[in-house]
Amino acid sequence: MIDKIEAWRCIGCGKIEAPQTCIGVCSDRKIELVYAAEHERLLAELHAQTHSLETLVRQLATITPRPGEWESSYRALQSRAQQCLSEQRHPTADDSPKNGL
Repeated sequence: MIDKIEAWRCIGCGKIEAPQTCIGVCSDRKIELVYAAEHERLLAELHAQTHSLETLVRQLATITPRPGEWESSYRALQSRAQQCLSEQRHPTADDSPKNGL
């Protein structure tokens, strides 16, 4: 889970303030921010997952089993697909919520 920080952004000048609004000079709208490091970490995880799934799809699209080997090829691809899905369902320990915000 990604920790979010609530802040206010002026629709006129674009300034961002937290944890409260300014003295009333600007017109603010509430926005949500995330830490850049968490954003980058999630992008890297998504890239890895996308690469893993792309590899599986590429294998499915380009591999032609030898005659009589369709079932074993199918089972191998099915096993690889299950592995990809399992990796997506089990977040790492770094994904636990952080306190302090």
